[in-house]
Amino acid sequence: MSDRELILKQNPLVNISRSTSARMWLVAVCAFLAVLQSGLGDSFLSLIVGLSVLVSALLTELLITYKESGFGKIKDGSAAASALVLALLFPNQIHPVYAALSAVFAVAVVKHSFGGLGANWLNPALGGWLFARFSWPLSFSVALNGSVGKPDEAGTGLGNMVNAYLNKNIFSVLGAELPSGYIDLFALKTPGIIADRAVLVLVLAAVVIAASQISRSWVSFVYLAVFGLLVRVFGNPGSLWNGDVLYAFLSGGTLAAAFILISNPSTGAKSASGNLVAAALAAGLGFVFRFYGQDFFGCLCAVALVNAVIPLFYKAERRLFYPSSDFVGLAESGIDENGLNDSKERRYE
Repeated sequence: MSDRELILKQNPLVNISRSTSARMWLVAVCAFLAVLQSGLGDSFLSLIVGLSVLVSALLTELLITYKESGFGKIKDGSAAASALVLALLFPNQIHPVYAALSAVFAVAVVKHSFGGLGANWLNPALGGWLFARFSWPLSFSVALNGSVGKPDEAGTGLGNMVNAYLNKNIFSVLGAELPSGYIDLFALKTPGIIADRAVLVLVLAAVVIAASQISRSWVSFVYLAVFGLLVRVFGNPGSLWNGDVLYAFLSGGTLAAAFILISNPSTGAKSASGNLVAAALAAGLGFVFRFYGQDFFGCLCAVALVNAVIPLFYKAERRLFYPSSDFVGLAESGIDENGLNDSKERRYE
């Protein structure tokens, strides 16, 4: 069997340079720091939501897996990472009970009903977010009342100081000028999803994730490139090439979608071509949902939709790269040409 055939038949996690546990705990730590940043600006409401989701997810994971592996599944960090990423997608003012119930759904239904980590057809965090949004739509909407719209041109004192410094020392050299109010997007005080209130930490987390090689970071940049181009060209109705790309990146959960959700290898395609198409499709749908469907968090809905069709990507990849019917049949059954089961996850440590 060639190396390419072996990679195509293995779990997508095998392409990542670190173990599952290392990946999951690093994502969990980054997400927790983002929750903490948001909590510092809302009397720790965000932290209460995050902890309720985390405790609920860990207890659910423990109840499902304890008989089989004791505390082993808790130690791999997947439940903690899913829970804290889910917390990022919640409004900071959502009722903690709704958040906790959504975490139960994410772990018990989305993750484990299809076989656990790596076998789920949808990112558990997105599944929990959709569960809350459609189960308690009124409460979800009320929790977002007062969410940020376009940046306040007046800005704040500290934001204006940073803005003036950047314009004088950086943007002036480029012949550009950063409008007032955009610096404030990095640390919002208004209601909104926790990810939007913690942009500063998310930007730093994206750098850490990329440097640690725990995900396919190039997928994130493809997503942002396609999304940004569409926003720039068509994001301002009636005026081409005049869309506000910076605001689109810093709001609506775009950074969380790009650096955490779409780049997640366990719910992504296996080939580079498949991931390229998936990222571009998610970006395009996210733009349509947000700017034409009037859904401010359309990026999250788009990634969930693309996650749901990833199994079709698997079949297309097999038939495109290896059209032999014998190989396709073996690959889909999990048996290699030597008659050995190849379904067990393998990782490069």
